[in-house]
Amino acid sequence: MMRALICGLTAAFVLAQTAMAQDRRVAVTFDDLPFQADAATLCDPARIMTVTHDFVAMLKPLNTHATAFVNAGRVCEAQRDAVLPRVLNVWLDAGLDLGNHTFSHIDIHRTTPEAYLADVDAGAPPVRAALEARGMHLRWFRHPYLFTGETQAKHDALAAGLAQRGYVIAPVTLDNNDWMFADVYRKAERIGDAALKQRIGAAYVAYMTTVLDVMEPYSAELTGGREPAQVLLLHANSLNQAYYPQIHALYLARGYRFVPLEAALADPIYTHADTFVAANGVSWLHRWTQTDGRPIRWGPLPPAWIVAANAAPASELTAIAANQTAP
Repeated sequence: MMRALICGLTAAFVLAQTAMAQDRRVAVTFDDLPFQADAATLCDPARIMTVTHDFVAMLKPLNTHATAFVNAGRVCEAQRDAVLPRVLNVWLDAGLDLGNHTFSHIDIHRTTPEAYLADVDAGAPPVRAALEARGMHLRWFRHPYLFTGETQAKHDALAAGLAQRGYVIAPVTLDNNDWMFADVYRKAERIGDAALKQRIGAAYVAYMTTVLDVMEPYSAELTGGREPAQVLLLHANSLNQAYYPQIHALYLARGYRFVPLEAALADPIYTHADTFVAANGVSWLHRWTQTDGRPIRWGPLPPAWIVAANAAPASELTAIAANQTAP
């Protein structure tokens, strides 16, 4: 018992010393506005506004300086023109920024650059209008799935088209697979299992810790030992509604300051060349590593039971969780 306590205190001391030695900064981003939810929610103006108000109310006191990325097509066409501006204004009223995530969350691997850029254009007007009404302008773009083109020709056409439209790409250095945990969490919501929701949330927070344990030193390898400013990819969903405050507290405990996306991208690492072309959506840390001619070291996988539950219907969730062998 005493030996375990000493080891635990030693590990905590080392972590604290490492955090103190670094100027740790993170820009938080949320994709898939208005919300990752079922069609019934996204076609009901009252429910859309409720989840939006609740999510932003959770964020506002945390002073995240977050940027959120919008898929305008998530809202039913009949409700879109009336509801989406109200949703975006809730985010802007809280001092948060907005970017374009395409209209329909389009997959560049399944379409042409021309069709993709048309979808980008279709998603821009409501976001631009909301920003310009406050003297701001639309500048940020986030690729759905982090896919930037699986061929050089597609990659280059997409990059040129986005640059011509004046977009600044919002890269990602920390991707904690929250979308997978969120899918399993929604399944637990559907079957009404509150205890299972808590287990999923606890696994999510624990996994984020293991991601940081790996990716912090990995990122420092690209900068000669200095951890660069990070950009965290999350999504607007019920999992983060409940558990983002714990993620936020985890970052604070590790010595991070929360900064706007623009401040994070001022870090010199974001001028690093990126020659990554593949049918995969990966973090910019991996892109830069491959560009430098070194093999990518993939981050930790989510727990096996979360992976299995993500691939299974909600009816199998309880059985999969019951057979869990590790947290």
